[in-house]
Amino acid sequence: MTVPRSRWLLRDPDPEAATRLFCFPYGGMGASMYAAWPRRIGATGVVVLQPPGRENRMREPHPATFEEFADEAAAALEPYLDRPFAFFGHCAASLPVHATARRLARDGLPAPERLYVSAQLPPHLCPSDRFLELDRRGLTDELSRIARALGQEPSPLLLDLALDVLEGDLEASRHYTMSAPERLPSAITALHWRQRPEIPRAAMEAWSAYTGEFRLVDMDGDHHAFMAAPGPLVDLVGTDLADASSRLAAVSPHPAADGGNA
Repeated sequence: MTVPRSRWLLRDPDPEAATRLFCFPYGGMGASMYAAWPRRIGATGVVVLQPPGRENRMREPHPATFEEFADEAAAALEPYLDRPFAFFGHCAASLPVHATARRLARDGLPAPERLYVSAQLPPHLCPSDRFLELDRRGLTDELSRIARALGQEPSPLLLDLALDVLEGDLEASRHYTMSAPERLPSAITALHWRQRPEIPRAAMEAWSAYTGEFRLVDMDGDHHAFMAAPGPLVDLVGTDLADASSRLAAVSPHPAADGGNA
């Protein structure tokens, strides 16, 4: 059966992929931040989310909270959760990653095999985003640095549009917190970047309270290195999801294994 593509996705997920990695854009950015990522990592299809209020969806209302984001994202992704999958989020994008995984669990929907949370503290230690302390000029400077990391020269018009999105994301971050960790059915890999780390390595260990299977991985590079899809990160994801697919196949045949469509 062909499933009409959601506006949350820029392109249809590969129906031949055995597993899927859903990538969430972070503060002020849209799906284009993953332009350098491959469409496939081995047998894993890379699926980039485009939330409302960004880029080609800029005229749509920005979700006011990450809970609202998660409600919409879970409904949009449900048709594509028919094979092993994982979520990836960097910095503040790790929070809607967590919120969406939590929503799926509460609704009894398939859970991610693994959450990749990069350079971000968990919800019970939030709000913690340093951007929350910056004024509009400081945020503009940060967005300019991100644009240049993507190989673009920022224009004033695009910076203003991105700043509106970033301010909405920061407002959602300001209110996304938990009094204590809640266990999720997913494994969690926390990623710590060695050069210019935004979050101390030891602080990333706090994600271990959210899962029964935790791993902290060091990555070479600065805060924006993930955008270039560095080899060690791509290899890590590919190996993890290949292992998840093999474990599931050993228990029972999976729809993706015999060419089933999303």
